[in-house]
Amino acid sequence: MNALLARVERFLAGIGEGTGLFLQSLYWCKAAPRNVDKILAHLLEFGNATLPIASLMAIFIGGVLALQTGSRLAQFGLEGNIGGIVGLSMVKELGPVMTALLVAGRVGSAIAAEVGAMNVYEEIDALKTLDINPVRYLVMPRLLASVVAVPALCMYVNVVGLLGGALVSSVNPKIGVSMRLFRMNFQEVVKFGDVMDSIIKSVVFGMVIAVTCCYVGLKTTGGPEEIGRAVTRSVVLSFMFIFVLNYLITRSLM
Repeated sequence: MNALLARVERFLAGIGEGTGLFLQSLYWCKAAPRNVDKILAHLLEFGNATLPIASLMAIFIGGVLALQTGSRLAQFGLEGNIGGIVGLSMVKELGPVMTALLVAGRVGSAIAAEVGAMNVYEEIDALKTLDINPVRYLVMPRLLASVVAVPALCMYVNVVGLLGGALVSSVNPKIGVSMRLFRMNFQEVVKFGDVMDSIIKSVVFGMVIAVTCCYVGLKTTGGPEEIGRAVTRSVVLSFMFIFVLNYLITRSLM
């Protein structure tokens, strides 16, 4: 029981420290104009690391959605509604959540490893010696890059997923819904507010991924073996926060 309470206490303390790191990062956003080169470099890293796998993931998720729902709808003569169903599923849930999970696993783990290695090998202490704030130098550019990159990737995933769903719906004889009918039903069902919900989720997820992975990296101590543990810890925590926040945001936006 005492061990459980100690773990809960450490977890709550970590949330408090992570919130403090996030607030410090927001404060240092005032230095963003002088760090545009670092922010752009991290943006390119987000894109190069995730765009190919995001394309593959999105087109097959959209295709599977259309395949599973379309055949069931066709049994009741409702296959014309497949565009709205696939659209809402991608835009409101699967797009932002799957994109965030992909970024956390692909880029977030790299952030935790890089920052953790700097901490283990005392490079962060060297920054402090040179009077360079680690939050301004390391966390803030990654936070801003993540806040921009994750929503952009989410919109890309939504579009590619819809194309995959429309393609499967049009070529599968059991569904037989043309791409034009798919698009029309999508436009009837999915509203601008649904797209904004997707963007809001992805912005929050981007902030959580950047702050969580940077926080875990900054807390990494010991030897090289601790870097691997930090990577695993950062991904697990990011996944957990994404799932919890997805429910809370969805509930608040209803």
